[in-house]
Amino acid sequence: MPALSRANLADLNVFSVICRRRSFRLAAAELGVSTSALSHAMRNLENRLGVKLLNRTSRSVVPTAAGSALVEGLEQGFGKIETAIGELEQYRNAPMGRLRINVPRDASRLLLGPIVTQFCQTYPDIKLEIIVDDNMVDIVKAGFDAGIRYGATVPQDLVAVPLTKPLKWIVVGSPLYLERHGRPEKPEDLLQHECIRLRIGDNSIYKWELGTGDDACEIDVPGPLTVNETDIALEAAMDGLGLAYCLELRVAQQIAEGRLEVVLPSWAATSEPMVMYYPSRRQVHPGLRQLIEVIRSAQTGTL
Repeated sequence: MPALSRANLADLNVFSVICRRRSFRLAAAELGVSTSALSHAMRNLENRLGVKLLNRTSRSVVPTAAGSALVEGLEQGFGKIETAIGELEQYRNAPMGRLRINVPRDASRLLLGPIVTQFCQTYPDIKLEIIVDDNMVDIVKAGFDAGIRYGATVPQDLVAVPLTKPLKWIVVGSPLYLERHGRPEKPEDLLQHECIRLRIGDNSIYKWELGTGDDACEIDVPGPLTVNETDIALEAAMDGLGLAYCLELRVAQQIAEGRLEVVLPSWAATSEPMVMYYPSRRQVHPGLRQLIEVIRSAQTGTL
């Protein structure tokens, strides 16, 4: 049995990251080294162990049968190491380290934008990295410590901590549009209106969800414009192009200023809150608990 030397530990970690990312290039970016350095490390590890661990082609990297067995054990072992290190946080005066999270655009604007400066100044030893992406990603495979998403979309095997109260979704239109086209009185009326359609993370067209309980319905609205980003939809709505569907909080200012009006107010829909989610097998990452607390504190009295 090979000795568990410093070199073996380092190379085993490299091997684990390569298996998780299924890419030398992505693993190299995560580890901050070159792909040639990773290739060299893997050759040395396979030579020392006397077993081929990876099958590498021009398009992909997959573990061999031996590699799959090894990485499964490594995940458990490294998970215990992460937990043990995470428990040291209680002995530090302040959290430290890199915290990498993946969030949708609405969360970046509504939850993180207002607090990011405060957080970074309060916890200067945390290096916060925020990646904005409306697609649902596997945060473990992609190398993130945590993510923010709408509660219903988070896989059940992950820990999900609510950041907001349940969310309210509404239909809005500009005074100009409503003057020209009239105001819908019931959900079916939307089929006769110009609507700004939404393409969501799985690349499907989102059906507007209206009402709650037994009255809830979904409408596949028509319209001249399809977007995958809220800002564009709201700009078009304020310009009078059509009706838009969004979070009530997202347009609170525009409604207060009279640039948008709520349409079908009795058909507003309520959904699960935004949540911070992370792998259940890991100790909470240093700084994540503090980030959650800062976000929640900023929402007090707002949501």
